[in-house]
Amino acid sequence: MTDQKPQTIKASDLFVKALEAEGVEQIFAVPGEENLDLVESLRTSSIDLILTRHEQGAGFMAATYGRLTGKPGVCMATLGPGATNLATPAAYAHLGGFPLIMITGQKPIKTSKQGQFQIIDIVSLFEPICKMSKQIVHGNAIPALVREAFRLAGEERPGAVLLELPEDIAEECCDVPVIAPHTRYYAEAGDAVIADAVDLIKKAKMPLVLLGAGANRKDARSAISDFIDTTGIPFFVTQMGKGVVDERSELFLGTAALSDNDYLHCAIDRSDLIINFGHDVVEKPPFFMEAGGKKVIHVNYKSAQVDQVYFPQVEVVGDLASSVKKLRDTLDDTLDFDISYFKIIKAEVEKHLAEGVDDSRFPVTPQRFVADTRKAMGDGDIIALDNGIYKLWYARNYKAYEPNTVLLDNALATMGAGLPSAMAAAFLYSERRVMAICGDGGFMMNSQELETAIRLKLNLVVTVLNDSSYGMIRWKQTASGFEDWGLEFGNPDFVKYAESYGATGHRIEAADDLIPTFEAAFKAGGVHVIDLPVDYSENQKVLIDELAAKACLL
Repeated sequence: MTDQKPQTIKASDLFVKALEAEGVEQIFAVPGEENLDLVESLRTSSIDLILTRHEQGAGFMAATYGRLTGKPGVCMATLGPGATNLATPAAYAHLGGFPLIMITGQKPIKTSKQGQFQIIDIVSLFEPICKMSKQIVHGNAIPALVREAFRLAGEERPGAVLLELPEDIAEECCDVPVIAPHTRYYAEAGDAVIADAVDLIKKAKMPLVLLGAGANRKDARSAISDFIDTTGIPFFVTQMGKGVVDERSELFLGTAALSDNDYLHCAIDRSDLIINFGHDVVEKPPFFMEAGGKKVIHVNYKSAQVDQVYFPQVEVVGDLASSVKKLRDTLDDTLDFDISYFKIIKAEVEKHLAEGVDDSRFPVTPQRFVADTRKAMGDGDIIALDNGIYKLWYARNYKAYEPNTVLLDNALATMGAGLPSAMAAAFLYSERRVMAICGDGGFMMNSQELETAIRLKLNLVVTVLNDSSYGMIRWKQTASGFEDWGLEFGNPDFVKYAESYGATGHRIEAADDLIPTFEAAFKAGGVHVIDLPVDYSENQKVLIDELAAKACLL
């Protein structure tokens, strides 16, 4: 019997085979010359290379792919400036809990012919905003590093991972096989802690359930809905927890879009127990805890990160759906809650949110454009929000009916992500209506991705809320007592701008035009940009003056 030499394979080919083994179907990318070996390996692979017009577009699309599928999305960029342009998407995924793999190139590391041209320490730069940031220094290390990258990116709490593949490593010969992924299961919470949590629930008189972003990441809807329906405990949500349970429910109290002093907080303040499914402190606090105040049960995949506003008394750590089911199964029929006050607050919230939904003023008010958006979108249709003051209006006023149908970022809260995020949703779900909702400032940060959307033949409506300023900061500027100064800008003609890319442009000229324009755009298909002039004068009246004057009913 003769010894056989291990079969050799080019490192870039091995990298692509490792990606294929992980089930990768697309890579969103702006490649550079340092990625060319990998690009050539992708050419003959089963993976589609989807070019974007900026690395941010690639990163946001990949992160949203991960957010919606639960599988890490993959993006690629070159060294230096290409890699640094992925820093914001990396932070977006890191804080938001979205599984993301970033592949960056690098000059040869064994020999140098260009000195330090374009070379910065990308690996160290990304370490604070990634779960792992590694340079690949030998081709034979590729299978293990790729497998570990995908494990870390997808494992709770999900996030970003960076792998740097230098040119000379990409062209090496390797003699190792890929490492196939395997199914992993999250541990279940122990009976003792379930008993502790059940004891707190039984002792409570006015409990509430809080749903956070973690409840949107995995399929926990059925278990949570069953828990709420069985116990009769009212629930509220964080911005990133919208849609986990159908918000048309009689037990839904509202969204904690503000940290304090909203109508919803009257109910939260009166509650003696918060049962917290899937929230962590990365998202803006939905309520402030006080020592000796209400009790909190933390139910999540990981233990609580304790800080000054969050220090739960009981932590149920393990698979979320399993934990919720065990809590429900352990509770008996002797529950005795008083939710009469919560019903009063719900009625007050509904009355407050109904104000202005038929307002005919032009430019259009937030209450009207949010209400008309909801009328145009079906149960499973998706809105993707950029960042601005309108995000608060949508979080408070727009009811979500299904998980992950309101895509917003209340973690990094970056501008520029709305359009690429909507593009990823439209790419994944061609049968659904998808709408990007962007302020004029955030839209222009990545508006070049309209070309990508058209090239991909996406069906997408982009609504640009036009007030010719950085409206959120301008509002806070005047609300803080400063002069209204320095935050206005000019805009292009958005209709002509859309048409220059090959999209269809629409300009809203009356409030009653909005729904017919939405319907016409969705019916026509393709990419549509709607220029919607908005009037934010309601911000002060509704979000400041009215809330300051409210009284929590006895």
